[in-house]
Amino acid sequence: MTTFYIEQFGCRATQADGAAIERQLRDRGCTAVRESRAADVVVLNTCTVTAAADAQARDAIRKIHSANPAARIIVTGCYAQRSPEEIAALPGVTFVVGNSHRPQIPTLIESLPAVPAFPQREDPVPHHSASIVTGDIFAATDVLVAPVLGGEGNHTRPTLKIQDGCNSRCSFCVIPFVRGKSRSLPVRTVLSEIRRLSESGFREIVLSGINLGTYGRDLTPRVEFLDVLRKILDETPVERLRISSIEPLDVTEDLIDLFAGQGRLAPHFHMPLQSASDRILAAMHRWYRAEHYSRRVELIRNALPHAALGADVLTGFPGESEDDHAATVRFIEERPFTYLHVFSYSPRPGTKAAGLSNQIPGRIVKRRARALRVLTDRKSAEFRQSQVGRTLQVLTLHRSANDPASTPALSENYLSVTIPGVLPHNQWLTVRAVRADGRHLIGLRQPEAVSLGA
Repeated sequence: MTTFYIEQFGCRATQADGAAIERQLRDRGCTAVRESRAADVVVLNTCTVTAAADAQARDAIRKIHSANPAARIIVTGCYAQRSPEEIAALPGVTFVVGNSHRPQIPTLIESLPAVPAFPQREDPVPHHSASIVTGDIFAATDVLVAPVLGGEGNHTRPTLKIQDGCNSRCSFCVIPFVRGKSRSLPVRTVLSEIRRLSESGFREIVLSGINLGTYGRDLTPRVEFLDVLRKILDETPVERLRISSIEPLDVTEDLIDLFAGQGRLAPHFHMPLQSASDRILAAMHRWYRAEHYSRRVELIRNALPHAALGADVLTGFPGESEDDHAATVRFIEERPFTYLHVFSYSPRPGTKAAGLSNQIPGRIVKRRARALRVLTDRKSAEFRQSQVGRTLQVLTLHRSANDPASTPALSENYLSVTIPGVLPHNQWLTVRAVRADGRHLIGLRQPEAVSLGA
């Protein structure tokens, strides 16, 4: 019986891909193990959104091969699709499988000869060139599906990927070239997966995708993202639904109204900003300008005054001046963001921005990124403090071994809450936020628990 271990990198969508691979392998009779050194086969599911992500994957391959020379290493994901030859040259790699051929991984594993006895560490391990299995990602039409049951939330809040690929061509982004065109999970499959998760006892489910707001536009008949949300709410027993990142122009008044009128939709919007300089947004080939984004923030805050509002910010884009950077800082300071994900620009091969001559020196990019991270810490702290004294509905998570005397929880507006005492996970509670403590709120239980599904 073949044992396997999956090493995950990157975003929710990449984690969902890994969950789908795991489901396929289990269905073929393979057995998951807890660490790579105990596995016959190690699957590395990679990201390539930055040069640092590529380097992290290469380092992981070297460490896994050193610790377990007998393991067959299969590298898949976005980095494998973008640069398979680069990965194939690394010792220990058996197969490099692009996103285009990811469903073939179980068959490839079955084709492997029996795993040899574990070699002695002092014995030389010969290096053979890896086999590359990849092709035209734009020919892909399916979305591999399996909910992510681990990661954030410790098996309490599964993530279901319902959309993959992207039809946009932001000048800095390599993702469309490694994930292909936008494609959607059929509505009936979405509903079936959510029913199954809900009936298994999961109370909050997170919907994810590469460009989530474009869900359904490729289906026949065409379906809008708003339509599938309504169907989920009408036709499944899910108690709370949360959405991951969504482009600002897909955040319509109708969508906000649905969130404001539905207690089962978590009041949480993550809208990539990237920059608040209209000049840089145009150079990035983003389809909105700062005023459009600002209008969405205003609509959300008016309808849902305590909603979580997050953003991605990319600093150091080629040609970004100090004035452009200052415009982004000022824009963030003046608006009620509750957290930011700050990224430093790095050229991605094949993108338009990589060929621009006005690249920003690394020391300047680092300085700007540090300033933005200081700003996001302050904005997050301000939001936590604004919630002190409020009554929050939270979902309890698994307790940490480092703090067994309290129970972590997540509020509907995406705040980490610590509740004194030992409580079961996956329970709705009503708590009163009594103070902010570091990156958490301290919440005291109210007399009655809340049931959002009632």
